[in-house]
Amino acid sequence: MQVISYIGIGSNLGNRQSNIKRAVKEISFLKDTGLLKLSRIIETAPLGVDLRQQEFLNAVVKISTGLRPQALLKALQKIEVKLGRPRKHVFGGARTIDLDILFYGNRVIEERVLSVPHPGISERAFVIRPLLELEAL
Repeated sequence: MQVISYIGIGSNLGNRQSNIKRAVKEISFLKDTGLLKLSRIIETAPLGVDLRQQEFLNAVVKISTGLRPQALLKALQKIEVKLGRPRKHVFGGARTIDLDILFYGNRVIEERVLSVPHPGISERAFVIRPLLELEAL
C-alpha cells in the first residue's frame, strides 16, 4: 500500500544546492517509492547551538512510498551517510545533508528514534513555507 509522505531536506556544508539535488535523486531511487513534487529551495538561517555556521538551503519533497516508516527512516539515513553526513553529530550543528520524515500519511508515531509528525514543524518556517508551496490550491 502506497502512503504519501513529506521529507524535509536541508544542507549547510559543501555545495548545498548539489547536496539537495543529489539527495532528491537518491530518494527517487528508493525501492517502491516515487517522487510526486519538489518545493523550491529556500535559504534560511541556522537554528540551534552554533548560529555562526553557514545558512541552510532547505526544501521539501512529496513522495509516494510503500516503505514502512522505520524502513523509510533507515533508507534516508543511508542516503545521509552516502552524502557525507556522519551518524553522530551535534544537535543543530552543520551538516552536508539532513533528511527528516515530516509526515507519513496521517500516522502519528512516537518512538525513540522516530517521531511523526516531525517535532517542531509549526515553529520552523523552513519547513512550513515549502510545505505550503507543495500543497497550495
